Amino acid sequence: MRHFRTVGARLSLALLAVVAGVLAFVYLIVVPSLERRLVDSRKDQAAGVAERVAEAYRQNNLTPSDLASRFAFATNTRVTIFHIDRRSPLTLRNMADEGAGGGVVGIASDPVAEEAAQGLVPTRGVVTRGGRRYAEAAEPATTSSVVLVASSLQDSLASVALVRRRLLASALIAFVAALLLGYGGARIFARRIRRLERAADRIAGGKFDEPIEDSSPDELGQLARAFDRMRQRLAGLEHARREFIANASHELRTPLFTLGGHLELLLDEDLDEGTKREFLVRMREQVDRLTKLAAELLDLSRLDAGRLRVDREPVDLTRIAELLVEEFDAVAQGSDHRLEPQLDGRATGLGDEQRILQVGRALIENALRHTPTGTRVRVRTAGDEEQVVLAVEDDGPGIAPDDAVHVFERFYRGDGTGRASGSGLGLAIARELAEAMRGEIALTSEPGRTVFTLSLPAASGTTSPPLE
Repeated sequence: MRHFRTVGARLSLALLAVVAGVLAFVYLIVVPSLERRLVDSRKDQAAGVAERVAEAYRQNNLTPSDLASRFAFATNTRVTIFHIDRRSPLTLRNMADEGAGGGVVGIASDPVAEEAAQGLVPTRGVVTRGGRRYAEAAEPATTSSVVLVASSLQDSLASVALVRRRLLASALIAFVAALLLGYGGARIFARRIRRLERAADRIAGGKFDEPIEDSSPDELGQLARAFDRMRQRLAGLEHARREFIANASHELRTPLFTLGGHLELLLDEDLDEGTKREFLVRMREQVDRLTKLAAELLDLSRLDAGRLRVDREPVDLTRIAELLVEEFDAVAQGSDHRLEPQLDGRATGLGDEQRILQVGRALIENALRHTPTGTRVRVRTAGDEEQVVLAVEDDGPGIAPDDAVHVFERFYRGDGTGRASGSGLGLAIARELAEAMRGEIALTSEPGRTVFTLSLPAASGTTSPPLE
């Protein structure tokens, strides 16, 4: 029974069922219809002969025997002329009987002639005499005579029997061909399906290195190519997952190692109070770093799971820019940067105020961290009827093209100078938050000028000068 569960067996059985259905239709519908048509044709032929014989009999040109003989041999039928004796019971007396097929013996052996004699109406039928079947037609010639014409069905029935035998032989050949072709074709498809099954098992097992190849344009080929696209996507996700774990582990290990070292040093009783206070300050910085990293990792996990809630309501980007400048003013002065607002009118867009602030912080932190001291950093707003922007521009050395294509990737920390700082998550989170608010972040960089621009859909009725 297990063999009948395979695709090859099922397709073969389905093909056999179709072939069997077609042949059964031919055998049960077409063959009987052919037989009826042949029999009806013979009865029509006999009726035509009987009608002509009756007409000639009424003209009294020939004797009954001569008349029957002439028509019988001309049409290859048997022509019999009866005299009707209407005394009870009605009997038929043979006046002439000529031609092939044997004589007609009495009314008891010929119901067709009896029916025509009783009603004096043309009658047709099929009778069996001597083990053979005949198509007959009876035509009243006068009120006291009836003509019966019999045509043998032996040749016609033999042709039908030959068709039936050949049909059965063809059916047997068709069954064998259907079985071989169906099972052979199904095995080809089954092998391709098994290759896809093995590929799916490899992918489920985490093996993404072997490509799935099937150049056929049919549905299985399309499925194989979809599987290969899935394999490539999963391979990329697996690579990103491993890099994420490695980078996250590294980012966690550094502050934890620093905290552990400072704790061991604090246990030394010989440390003076100033040194202990300095260690505590550094430990607090590492705790803040861990807290920020944990928050960023939590945001990433929520973004990946689609569970980070982002509101879309009118937000004044000019006010956001003022808050950001106020928040980072002390930090900029501590690193000897000039932080300047350039606010043109009111730019109101649709977004989440807290998430826009988070994006702005990431952009400003990036500018302050990766530009030399003395660099000017500007926070700009602008917009039109369709979109509004919040831009952070600096006069630093710019971002190298090789780094520019990666700045929004997770844990990427290159700054064009070979140094690395920060967690490498801020810009990646900023881009995904922008997309969650149906906006985008763009980067424009050249020597002496770098601009990160957050674009959001404008709230209705909001206009301001465009950003240059």
